Amino acid sequence: MALPLPPGLTPSEITFLCEMEMVTVVPRQRLEGLELLGGRTKPLHPPHRASLPLWLALLLKRQRRANILPPPWFHPIALTSILDLERSKTDQFSPPPSLPASAPGATATSPPFLPSSTADAPEGALPYHWLELGEILLDAAPDDMVDPDTVRRLMRDLREVRMAKMRAGVVVLDGSGMVGLKGVGALEVGEGRGFISGVVDGLRKIGASREQALREREAEEREGGYEDGAENGDEMDL
Repeated sequence: MALPLPPGLTPSEITFLCEMEMVTVVPRQRLEGLELLGGRTKPLHPPHRASLPLWLALLLKRQRRANILPPPWFHPIALTSILDLERSKTDQFSPPPSLPASAPGATATSPPFLPSSTADAPEGALPYHWLELGEILLDAAPDDMVDPDTVRRLMRDLREVRMAKMRAGVVVLDGSGMVGLKGVGALEVGEGRGFISGVVDGLRKIGASREQALREREAEEREGGYEDGAENGDEMDL
């Protein structure tokens, strides 16, 4: 008998979705375009840059046929600036990258189908899949990073600061409150879902028990008032 799965996506499923993020590569060999589900890729001609899905870029990296250019926000200076911003604002997260303008009537795109991890991405905003993308790049392409040890440390500090901020936001909840998740990444939501859901469910149960106790007390007061009124009526009859 299969065990019931927890609600939401698991970390491995979130990482799988992250591999569809577009990244920038510098090919080391010529490669013709490939027919993918999302369309045909452009031919690769060294040393011209090209944007490819992360899973394909990782494959070419393992085959030593391309190098991966880290996005601007993955540079130590940019990560340090974002970390300082996270520490200075205790009640909100660093803003996510702006959504590209879409033509009227066109289908709106969302992560991982946004160019938020390419070489042209903004350097001061963390994309939706920043955490899992950073871990993948540090594991598969550390030689393409600028000071990977410092980047790894800054990623760890960012993760701890932002997770502490999420937990602090849950503390001030009541049974009908909400946690502001603007700027929170996919893996952070997946990791914090169990904790936040448990706290919210507990607060709702406490609120329901308080409401039930209040209703019972009001009912007892109404019954007591009715009995007093009945005794007064009997005395007037005598």
